[in-house]
Amino acid sequence: MARHSLDPYRSMTILKPPPLPLTGGCQCGAVRYTISGPPVVFYLCHCTECQKQTSSAFGESLRVQRADFEMEGPTKVFLRPISKGGHQTCTFCETCGTRLTHQRPGYGDKLNVKAGTLDHASWLVPAGHIWASSKQAHVTIRADELAYPHQPETDADLEARWQAMTPIWHPAS
Repeated sequence: MARHSLDPYRSMTILKPPPLPLTGGCQCGAVRYTISGPPVVFYLCHCTECQKQTSSAFGESLRVQRADFEMEGPTKVFLRPISKGGHQTCTFCETCGTRLTHQRPGYGDKLNVKAGTLDHASWLVPAGHIWASSKQAHVTIRADELAYPHQPETDADLEARWQAMTPIWHPAS
């Protein structure tokens, strides 16, 4: 079930993302955000924490550079302890409670935007899946998708695959 291929480029979909900036916000509209630069990676997380947070089968994480992200509106922060020590910083709308972002130690100058909060998300296809060992039974991860049983040591293969999937944002050098 859970696997990882050493070839992050196998059988991938080439995306036609919308022009930048990307926009999004919470359910009630009190918080709005803009992403002005190309996202670093998009993946699905099947861990039980994301399942609880989303009340769904997985969480959608769109990692972006902090410098490319602007948010306006009333937010609050929740600090969630993580298994490797420290905490994950979670930002949500103080009015409706929609989770908008999270950041873990080690993300440096990046953060994850909860991709379901984008105004237009129908174009998204994940570069891969993490925590596949705890995925819901009704979710199918295709054999040609990158999948990790737990948190990968590095996101390099996910990021490389995403960059190859979005050549309009990441032209080959």
